[in-house]
Amino acid sequence: MAEFVGAIDQGTTSTRFMIFDHGGAEVGRHQLEHEQLLPRPGWVEHDPREIWARASEVVAAGLASAGLRAADLCALGITNQRETTVVWDRRTGEPLHHAIVWQDTRTDRIAAALDRDGRGDVIRRKAGLPPATYFSAAKIQWILENVDGARAAAERGDAVFGNTDSWLLWNLTGGVDGGVHVTDVTNASRTMLMDLETLDWDDELLGFFGVPRAMLPRIASSSCPEGYGSTRADGPFGGEVAITGDLGDQQAATVGQVCFAPGEAKNTYGTGNFMLLNTGTELVRSQHGLLSTVCYRLGDDAPVYALEGSIAVTGSAVQWLRDQLGIIPDAAASEELAGRVEDNGGVYFVPAFSGLFAPYWRSDARGAIVGLSRYDTAAHIARATLEAICYQSRDVADAMAKDSGVALDVLKVDGGVTANDLCMQIQADVLGVPVSRPVVAETTALGAAYAAGLAVGFWSSTDELRENWREARRFEPRWSAGQREAAYAGWRKAVERTLGWVDVG
Repeated sequence: MAEFVGAIDQGTTSTRFMIFDHGGAEVGRHQLEHEQLLPRPGWVEHDPREIWARASEVVAAGLASAGLRAADLCALGITNQRETTVVWDRRTGEPLHHAIVWQDTRTDRIAAALDRDGRGDVIRRKAGLPPATYFSAAKIQWILENVDGARAAAERGDAVFGNTDSWLLWNLTGGVDGGVHVTDVTNASRTMLMDLETLDWDDELLGFFGVPRAMLPRIASSSCPEGYGSTRADGPFGGEVAITGDLGDQQAATVGQVCFAPGEAKNTYGTGNFMLLNTGTELVRSQHGLLSTVCYRLGDDAPVYALEGSIAVTGSAVQWLRDQLGIIPDAAASEELAGRVEDNGGVYFVPAFSGLFAPYWRSDARGAIVGLSRYDTAAHIARATLEAICYQSRDVADAMAKDSGVALDVLKVDGGVTANDLCMQIQADVLGVPVSRPVVAETTALGAAYAAGLAVGFWSSTDELRENWREARRFEPRWSAGQREAAYAGWRKAVERTLGWVDVG
């Protein structure tokens, strides 16, 4: 029997391929970034062809680095940046437009119009989501309305839609030569087009956005024993591997953190931050600015739901310090620079580059650095950037406690930013609860591997997966309660300064 499981993690800034053994330990990986296309203020795009090329490259290099072949993998899982929208021609395999990324705000007027005439309330009830630029449906509508020939191609059944999981699945299973057009319930739940109770595309929601049903992929479980399809021998794997796992990245991280019981939560620190609370088979509808979403579905079992707090800009704010301001040479240097000062020097940075997501949902907000004096330095701005990551997570954690009635006693964390010890210590200080970092920080890829391996019996149960989880370090709070609340009050004042900056409607 093959001894390993593979996972493709197609993220917002890069694509990685990872290989895991039965104990959940990493045995191989390769990762490559792709270009961030910023054609106008508020617009964020990716080239789907570059994403497929990078996926092919990391698979080949990852297998080679581990000295493995396709035959050594019992299954493949895929996880992906959710909401990022690809529309392509199924006859030619060519995208009709660049992928419109989840951070993109060009659909703000479409989203605002939904709330003016009552459609927003229907979307909240059926899809569990507020009408916002974040989600896929308005992005599809924009492509259909603004790309020559797109509407006609969609109505003929030639133009099809998918998030990047569907794009990769289609290409891996043959593309124009029989590629499978499929997604899973977690990705479908991020479109504003799926009913959370029926787990199917909803005709009323499709009508709101003018999206033909023929464009949409088949919705399957996140862990699929019958498989979505197999990789082709002439593809990057050089052989057939059953693709049996597919989850959106944040749901995959929840599985990777083995948050299988109601009340368990994790926070992923990547381009943005995403906190998910498992609510079990009960669909909890948020009253405090969170999202109701599908957490995962294993085979034919009942779906498991979650409350989610989505934050648009966290790790990408550190990248902004590197790429736009040029005050650090790489993301890791943010810790050293911020560590030169004891506090933020009165500076707060609200990185509302794409508006504010949970729990505010204000597309009219824009980024601001406030509280500057001549005393402040680049180190204070770096410190304020790390603190912004943590304050935004506090916003979400407070909303989650109000919705669920359960306060955090510990926060499980994962993702690239968790390598920053100073940021994790600040997070514990801001929340007032311990922060727990696991041995395997890349839990997004691990969760996709777990879903794929469960489907083929490589792992027998979620209980077996729990045995793999190990804590690497725990950060205990150091701030006093008074210090914590005074600092947080300053953050809330800073957030107020960002609101109403652009006109929407």
